[in-house]
Amino acid sequence: MRAGRTLVPRLGLRVAVLAAAWIGGAAIGADGAPGADGASASGAVATPTPRGADARTTASGAWDFEVRLDGKPIGTHRFVVEGEPGGRTVRSLARFDVKLLGLTVFRYRHEASERWRGDCLQAIQSRTDDDGKPVEVNKTFNARGPSTASPSSQAPSASTSASASAVAESDCLMSYAYWHPALVRQQRLLNPQTGEIDEVRIERLPDASLAVAGREVEAMRWRLTATPPAAAGKPAQRQQLTLWRDRSDGRWIGLDAVVKGGRVLSYRLP
Repeated sequence: MRAGRTLVPRLGLRVAVLAAAWIGGAAIGADGAPGADGASASGAVATPTPRGADARTTASGAWDFEVRLDGKPIGTHRFVVEGEPGGRTVRSLARFDVKLLGLTVFRYRHEASERWRGDCLQAIQSRTDDDGKPVEVNKTFNARGPSTASPSSQAPSASTSASASAVAESDCLMSYAYWHPALVRQQRLLNPQTGEIDEVRIERLPDASLAVAGREVEAMRWRLTATPPAAAGKPAQRQQLTLWRDRSDGRWIGLDAVVKGGRVLSYRLP
């Protein structure tokens, strides 16, 4: 296994996994089974959310994404959103295996569970196996005032150490909840793999079409530029993502990230 690693220049995998951490934003431990019956034509089991709908009316649903690196399948990422707006739970499970000549040269597992009240993240637990490196996050947040996320959300005052439990106070904080209409109005988001608060800049891009479940879907696009806290002695490593939503009803239908060497990590609904 280790010998196999010497055959490849890492394929930009470390950066790809960092991108996956951002993509895995709303993310536990679902069983990874295919989506329930009644999936829409775009593959998302969710009641349509009209454009401009209030975030509190966001429907529950399930999304089963195929994950590809430069067009080659490397795994899956399943998201499940359940419950009423006042007490929503979000779970996900990611499994990536990059192979070369039949050998697994990189392995990634991530599972997380989030608890929401309205538009605000209340608690998160996550476990990640980053090619043998374990990372755990266990945090609880107490939102002051109304349960509504806004661009002026304040970062938690407690430590953002990924391995420690923390209770923090925040006006309202969101994770990378791509299913949530209010995501595109945020300036700070919680990274579920690291437990850190990232600064984000979100820009609307021109509409375009995206292949979903074998057909072309007219879609809205946004560019997310995420900047995590700078590590000691190292500059912050920015990551750009492209978020795709069905133009007809606002459903989440895809994500892209450009990683090291110009490679593209993509999430698509089969």
